[in-house]
Amino acid sequence: MKPEILPPPPAVTWRTHLSLLLLALVYVFSYIDRNVVAILIEPIKREFGASDTEMGLLTGLAFGMLYAVACIPLGRLADRGANRRNIVAVCCGLWSLATVACGMAAQFWQLMSARMAVAIGEAGGMAPAISMIADLYPRERRSLVISLFMMGPHIGLLLAMVAGGWIAQHHGWRTTFLFFGIPGALLAALVWLVVGEPRRGGFDGPAPVAAPAGGDGLPAQLRALLAIQPFRLLCLGCGLAGIAGYGYGIWAPTFLVRSHGMPLATAGLLFGFTSGLGAAAGAIFCGWYCDRLTRRDPRWQLRLPLIGIVISLPLGCAFLLWPAGAYWTVGTLAIPHAMLFAAGFGFFNSWWPPLAYAASSHLMPARQRTLGAAVLNLFLTLFGAGFGPLVSGALSDFFTASLGPGSLRYALVATLTLLVLTVLLFARAIQPYAHRLKAMGAA
Repeated sequence: MKPEILPPPPAVTWRTHLSLLLLALVYVFSYIDRNVVAILIEPIKREFGASDTEMGLLTGLAFGMLYAVACIPLGRLADRGANRRNIVAVCCGLWSLATVACGMAAQFWQLMSARMAVAIGEAGGMAPAISMIADLYPRERRSLVISLFMMGPHIGLLLAMVAGGWIAQHHGWRTTFLFFGIPGALLAALVWLVVGEPRRGGFDGPAPVAAPAGGDGLPAQLRALLAIQPFRLLCLGCGLAGIAGYGYGIWAPTFLVRSHGMPLATAGLLFGFTSGLGAAAGAIFCGWYCDRLTRRDPRWQLRLPLIGIVISLPLGCAFLLWPAGAYWTVGTLAIPHAMLFAAGFGFFNSWWPPLAYAASSHLMPARQRTLGAAVLNLFLTLFGAGFGPLVSGALSDFFTASLGPGSLRYALVATLTLLVLTVLLFARAIQPYAHRLKAMGAA
């Protein structure tokens, strides 16, 4: 019998970095198309006569429910051998065309339907990309490269708020959707033509990892994943953090318009730059620093995001509760003092998403990573994107009778307090996470 000839270990080359760049750009556009509606809440609400609760449904649950339905089977398809590059490219094209359709909606239900189509497309973009990146780079570099990839939401938020606010104010909210949807379709074609499919588990060593107990069917695979205690705790913590984060991020520009009297373009400019740049800097820092810390102790993979959340919570509350009227003047632009706290919240609260996804990639073998990322993404998007804006909007309507125009301010503060539960869940997951890595021979 001839000895098995193992393929040579993969190498990190310029093509690897180019693939990471294009996948990150796809993620940027996914967050633009997902979140640009945040800066458009007021003009859409005026045109269709919608309530805050209805706008919360449009920006949240209409997206999150369809995303949750589609992301698991698409993640499973990728893990069963389908070309992940093709899934990412096709889904990017779908959600980009659906974004164009949002700008062409003549009635509220049509806009709702287009948003649901955006969700179906985006369900196949993120998890396969995370799985590909885990196969493009060795374990000791994954926290940093996944953090670079996860800058997508922050750059996307910045572009959606700054450019989207300016376009909406000068050319209308419909043009904003068209402006961002068309380039996304072109990017999908570029990914299809340029990015290659990496070898699965190429950096994980030659020894194959046994399939999880319970069979290969999707229900059995999901039960096996959720039976991993640190992964289960991670999913619950991220879901609650997602409710707080999405509820805050979607409604913060509207809060600036209502509570600080800002024009739409100015609210988008200030919130986009302060939160977007702060979060992008935080994502790079946490990935770099986590890779250094985990060489000594793998538990820092969860300790560091926990610390970031603890610091970010009072900063977010300070941003929302700081009195209006106190500001710096830069030329003709009045910058509220509260924006300093928004930048701090963005920096520290950006730690948990990339480090949580990197932790997820460490907890399971290569053949399960796409499904694992999809499950984590389901919790984050179903609870976060689905219920975060809806909870904030419903609380705002509920508080209106007693608090008047300030209702949104206190609705967002109440939503942010869910981060306390995330801290408790992450703390509970630290030791089981270390034990799981040791059992897998990775610690």
